[in-house]
Amino acid sequence: MSGASPLNNDGSFLSVRGLSLSYDLPGRTFWRPAERRPAIRDVTLSLQPGERVGLVGMSGSGKTTLLRSLLAMELPDSGEITCQCKPVRPASVPLMRWYRRAVQYIPQDPAASLDPRMTVQALVAEPLLRLHVDCDHVQRAQEALEQVGLDRRLLTRRPGELSGGQAQRVAIARAIATRPSYLLADEPVSGLDLPIRAQVVAMLRSLSEATGTGLLIVSHDLSVVSSLCQRTLVMDEGSIVEDRPTASLLRSPRHPRTRDLIAAILPLSVPVVTAPL
Repeated sequence: MSGASPLNNDGSFLSVRGLSLSYDLPGRTFWRPAERRPAIRDVTLSLQPGERVGLVGMSGSGKTTLLRSLLAMELPDSGEITCQCKPVRPASVPLMRWYRRAVQYIPQDPAASLDPRMTVQALVAEPLLRLHVDCDHVQRAQEALEQVGLDRRLLTRRPGELSGGQAQRVAIARAIATRPSYLLADEPVSGLDLPIRAQVVAMLRSLSEATGTGLLIVSHDLSVVSSLCQRTLVMDEGSIVEDRPTASLLRSPRHPRTRDLIAAILPLSVPVVTAPL
């Protein structure tokens, strides 16, 4: 289990120090080099074991680029990311395989991320196969499906036969099948109707509390974050402008961007107990 490894020197599970990343703008020619646009600027943060953290900001604030960096999908210009004293990039193949097991991703759009040709059982078991997890893959897939509140009879179905809420739960089951220490989620409920959104948020919270799995939720919607996360980071123009306990941030926002996000909050009633979708 990844939890047996030592934490970073600051006691965190995942640590980011001085991370910066820029992109080339269009218009580069032989005579004129490309201009670069900063996407994230000197970002420093830490994620504690089992912590539920929200990362919020307007479109273009840099939160998705930061998430992709944490997933080792982007190579930053400077700075470092370490997970339990191990560097995330650059890293050897075995180390990246370990990292993919310890940190899993929940996509924004399950319809685009789930292969329509595969059964639910094959989809949930695929990370176990690719990451060389030594276990009974069928049994682990069944357990993961039950953890997200879905009947194991869905194992033989394909994504096209699922509702939106069921597809999102399958995507979550696929992410938790490796028993990760942290889940990184990109707008995990943005495509769902409000009642289903509330059920999925409550399920994620219950799952985190029951298993000790940490969550980093990337969103522009503070209603989701306030219902789920203990701490909230606010990004603006590539920088983290607030990093505070969620309740305190909502009571007394300090940055203008935080006040804008709070003004846009929609009510989200999260039930204590979720029913299968």
